[in-house]
Amino acid sequence: MYALVEIAGTQVEVHQNDIIRVPFLDKNIGETVTFDKLLLGSANGDDLNIGKPYISGTVSAKVLAHGRFDKVIVFKKIRRKGFRKLNGHKQDYSKIEITGINL
Repeated sequence: MYALVEIAGTQVEVHQNDIIRVPFLDKNIGETVTFDKLLLGSANGDDLNIGKPYISGTVSAKVLAHGRFDKVIVFKKIRRKGFRKLNGHKQDYSKIEITGINL
């Protein structure tokens, strides 16, 4: 059983008991989160439900932790002008465990 879910603007393929990192969710650790924007789902290997744009069903997950991704370096330069600029960015994330998929 798997589903393709839209979580905070990103599309993520989830399976039962998966532990994944998604963009930051404003929930406390241990709290249950429900996602209802399912783009695609399969109850078994043969059945495939494709949404236009969504299918009915929910995916429930439990928030395990919060953290930050690795730093992404942004370097800008204009040649022959002496312009150089260096920035870095760390994106927040939430680690969740998929507890149930209901199609």
